[in-house]
Amino acid sequence: MTPAEIQEIVEQFGLPKFTGKQLVDWIYNKRCANFDAMSNLSKKSRELLTERYEVGLFAPLKAQTSSDSTKKYLFPAGDLTVEAAYIPDRDRATLCVSTQVGCQMDCLFCATGKQGFEKNLSTAEIVNQILSLPEFDTLTNIVFMGMGEPLNNYDHLMRSLDILTQEWALGWSPTRITVSTCGVIPNLKRFLSESKCNLAISMHSPFHDERMKLMPIEKNYPIKEVVHLVKQHDWHGQRRLSFEYIVFKDLNDTKDHIKEMARLLGGLRCRVNLIRYHAVPGIALKSPDNNTMAYFRDALNDKGIIATIRASRGQDIDAACGLLSTKR
Repeated sequence: MTPAEIQEIVEQFGLPKFTGKQLVDWIYNKRCANFDAMSNLSKKSRELLTERYEVGLFAPLKAQTSSDSTKKYLFPAGDLTVEAAYIPDRDRATLCVSTQVGCQMDCLFCATGKQGFEKNLSTAEIVNQILSLPEFDTLTNIVFMGMGEPLNNYDHLMRSLDILTQEWALGWSPTRITVSTCGVIPNLKRFLSESKCNLAISMHSPFHDERMKLMPIEKNYPIKEVVHLVKQHDWHGQRRLSFEYIVFKDLNDTKDHIKEMARLLGGLRCRVNLIRYHAVPGIALKSPDNNTMAYFRDALNDKGIIATIRASRGQDIDAACGLLSTKR
């Protein structure tokens, strides 16, 4: 809830007006999980609130730790569960947050897509992954790259971003937050104008027919139209644009792909993140070798497209890109 919505409850119960500010402080700054622990509220206030409401902060149900120190957490989401991945890296610590249980995009290479779509997460269920993270105080970055397509849960995504960036809550800079999308154009238009957070677009192939086999969304929202849209936006400030490109052996790693990507992205201030494919059971796609990854990166750079190879993290606990799933 926003401060205004919390204040409505305070007035409805006939509590002192300053109780609203106290509640906002306890929930978003102190991350207090229950009303009884809110010591500067009267006993009557705590009892009334406990009867009618819950704070909405729930500790993870389970944690797994990778050999590279990545951690995967299982959080409650009503009757279901959802995963988030914590990725420490020297002076940075990133949390990969989910917006849905499962996903309806059905990308060929993604375990979350094999799970199917189960539900949109509420704002509370999204924000809980962040506020209830045991390592919350170490976080430097948040990426909405977990389970689900964020722009298909647009209203709850945007409400979550408000809580992360508004001064009354966490007060983070939007440039510490990145939202990833397959390219849902109607909501992408809104996101570009209504948010200042970074954007990452899942490309995976610059060719229409090939991308459609990998990502069914290409039928409705072709990558050429997605790129055309983002080219209309001004990327000269601190806000960053990147394209995610999972490399599959002998499929999308050729000179023709490099040439077409350079043509498609030419003149656009962006970065390409090359990601090694992580095998999903039952899928015949294969991961490239190190030489192919390095060649692809260097060839893009030679054509004026900034490209980097993203290190694979948490693969041994199914926390790496494309492996999150609670289908069990």
